[in-house]
Amino acid sequence: MVHLQDVAKSFGPVRAVDGVSFSIDRGEVVGFLGPNGAGKTTTMRLITRALEPDSGTIEIDGRSVDEDPAEARRRIGYLPEANPLYLEMLVGEFLVFMARLRGIEPAMLSDRIDPAVEQTGIGEVYYRPIAHLSKGYRQRVGLAQAILSEPDILILDEPTEGLDPNQRVEIRKLITRLGRDHTVLLSTHVMQEVQAVCDRLLIIHEGKIIADGGVSSLLAGGDGGTRVLVEMDAQPGTLRKALGEIPSVSRVEDAADGGSRPRFLVVGAENSDPRPDIFRLARDRDWTLWEMRKQQGDLEQFFRGLTEAGS
Repeated sequence: MVHLQDVAKSFGPVRAVDGVSFSIDRGEVVGFLGPNGAGKTTTMRLITRALEPDSGTIEIDGRSVDEDPAEARRRIGYLPEANPLYLEMLVGEFLVFMARLRGIEPAMLSDRIDPAVEQTGIGEVYYRPIAHLSKGYRQRVGLAQAILSEPDILILDEPTEGLDPNQRVEIRKLITRLGRDHTVLLSTHVMQEVQAVCDRLLIIHEGKIIADGGVSSLLAGGDGGTRVLVEMDAQPGTLRKALGEIPSVSRVEDAADGGSRPRFLVVGAENSDPRPDIFRLARDRDWTLWEMRKQQGDLEQFFRGLTEAGS
């Protein structure tokens, strides 16, 4: 559906997007995570053609967006992070204005606006000034304008930014419903949002994609393998080195809890469970194994581990 290949964009000496490649299939809801300044918004603006890439290709259904930029824009609904709205307008006036801006003919206005209003649940505020709406309803209006052209793809940049917890939940539910009929790329820094809404996760750091996979797979082990909490009676440095040399182990992280014994989080290699090998290590070295417990992955910990390691 959407394919980026070696896409790059610089602003002066700053390489904001550096050889980004990924594909999003039809019907996927993909979370796009990254620290501030990592390149999320720039990548989204490149997809929507708000910016031109310095190099690389962007395709929709196998066709370069450069062949027909206007058609590419029609197929993409975009909610920018700032959600620019004309506060003095009534909601209905704003939607008519945005529809006409997108080239929707007057005879088709109700056919496009009515479904958007219904899907986003803004019927009760249709005749209110946008300035009088809560932040949650303003985001709904932003989502409504994004789907006016009946796009195949939704690009949502921080759609729950600044919302209170109840408003966040409502917008997440709305995005989930929209995801049934659209391909969605959702930028956020809220980990719970990714787990609640997304099928897949992309992580960008310093302009490069550093992780791409199903949310459940990443949570299961970060690298696709089993995560195991290990506490063993051995010298910390010696134990960490020995654990890291096990073939079924991808990485070893410190998990000290202030106790007297060394404690590590061991992440298995892709599709690997390192527990049998850890048990054999303890037996062969004659080390007392006090704890070996499988852990469900923590998305925030995984994200921090990747982005801090790359800093």
